[in-house]
Amino acid sequence: MSGTEAAGLTSFLPAILVGVFALLVLMLDLFSPRDQRANVGVITLIGVALALWATLRLWGTQGELFGGMILIDSASLFFQGILLVVAFMTILLSIQYVVQEELELGEYYALILFATLGAMLMGAGGDLLILFLGLEILSLAQYILAGMRHGMLKSSESAMKYFLLGAFATGFLLYGISLIYGATGTTDLRRIAAAVAERGLAGHPLLTLGMGLLLVGFGFKIASVPFHMWTPDVYEGAPTSVTAFMSTGVKAAGFAALARVLLMALGSLQGEWAPILWWIAVLTMTVGNIAAIAQQNMKRMLAYSSIAHAGYLLIALVAGQQAGFASLLYYLLAYAFMNLGAFAVVVALERRHDRYLQLADYAGVGFRYPILGLSMALFMFSLSGLPPTAGFMAKFYVFSAAVEQGYIGLAIIGVLNSLISIYYYLRPIVLMYMEEPKAEMPSLSLAPFIFAALVLAILGTLHLGLFPAHMLGLAQDAAQGLLGG
Repeated sequence: MSGTEAAGLTSFLPAILVGVFALLVLMLDLFSPRDQRANVGVITLIGVALALWATLRLWGTQGELFGGMILIDSASLFFQGILLVVAFMTILLSIQYVVQEELELGEYYALILFATLGAMLMGAGGDLLILFLGLEILSLAQYILAGMRHGMLKSSESAMKYFLLGAFATGFLLYGISLIYGATGTTDLRRIAAAVAERGLAGHPLLTLGMGLLLVGFGFKIASVPFHMWTPDVYEGAPTSVTAFMSTGVKAAGFAALARVLLMALGSLQGEWAPILWWIAVLTMTVGNIAAIAQQNMKRMLAYSSIAHAGYLLIALVAGQQAGFASLLYYLLAYAFMNLGAFAVVVALERRHDRYLQLADYAGVGFRYPILGLSMALFMFSLSGLPPTAGFMAKFYVFSAAVEQGYIGLAIIGVLNSLISIYYYLRPIVLMYMEEPKAEMPSLSLAPFIFAALVLAILGTLHLGLFPAHMLGLAQDAAQGLLGG
């Protein structure tokens, strides 16, 4: 379909499949005998795989739907690919975990699919209202998923905290949209860009204030400083498989929407928003990395790590232009593989009631469970940005884009933060291979679906690190399509 116009709803097939399978999963769970509901996870996996296949088939398609509300281009398809990969691997992690934690199967998988659908709308939105709609679908599903471990105070607390702060951030976002509409007379991203250029709205009070409020709303979703305080508590209290999805899928959706608004609609105002993002990026990297050093809980450490990576991704947005946007796409994909891989190890070792989540519990894991030990070592190396992993190439492209646009100081700060992060990323490795295993460490048989998730994460992390050219080329095509359009 390369180079053709989108043929009606066919170009929206991936999102349609995700929505249809979400409803199908609910119906199957409702009408199936209890002893057959375990198949719901496999059916969900099939639905996501079909949506991913449809996305790959659509690559190269250009078009729009619903009067430009939905944009079908290489950028939206790239984002959809990332989100569906995240959903696929999250479901692989979940199939054993939801049974272990006694979660409601139908509701769980349906909510994962609805959250993915909302995220896909954010990646393809050509209008502020669609971005808002997608954000709300994603957020409502995540609020429920965060509190699905009924009877656990920590899980209920995380859901309530996420809901209250999320609703507060949504208010900022909606008010920002209304101010931008008041300044430009439209919520269409391309028309906003045209209005700013043609009517000379740079410095307009309503537009400037609206832009600032949008940064607050999206800043909450991507967990940037100073809107990050919810992250460690929510990540720790939510089911671990949900935390894995939040740290990758929700972050990718937030950056997808933020990139479309800043680079597509407000690209001509880069001189106004880039200095603000410069400081937010520096604070986000630094606070995330320094706070992670003090953590003793694996999920909290990965939460602060996620905050730090949001800072690196913000560097790509500050750089802007095609190089910056391409590096953002590449980084999000690389981060999905290495972070979900780390969470796969955490899920494999975790037991009910949050047992074996402390860093001290990882003592001797490398010798007792060699596959998990080597896998975790690879993912920690990649997250810290050591070669020859995906994390190294992702950071290299982001920092190179910053240097190319003259942000040399920001790139240096990013490199220094990466060096700081090596300390806490190496701690689990040291414990796994240089400490005696705990006597009470349980026997473990690696579930097939978790093993499959580990294999996918390992292959993705190594392939993007050793052979980055093809995927970077696709990211550059997507960037050219978005910014060139």
